[in-house]
Amino acid sequence: MAREVAFESAHTPEQVRGVVSDALSSGQQLIELEDDKGGTVLVPTDALAYVEIGAQDKGRVGFGR
Repeated sequence: MAREVAFESAHTPEQVRGVVSDALSSGQQLIELEDDKGGTVLVPTDALAYVEIGAQDKGRVGFGR
């Protein structure tokens, strides 16, 4: 059964892209990523359908009444 894995990471989109690309091109069985709380996310490469990497959120500055 396929399901989506979503998490936040302190790594840049370029770093995540590099980890995923390296794992796929080298034939690794797992992609290992770290979430923003220090946990580890393991994804089997043979079960991977796609990877969507979001941009970093920029801090908002605003003034309101």
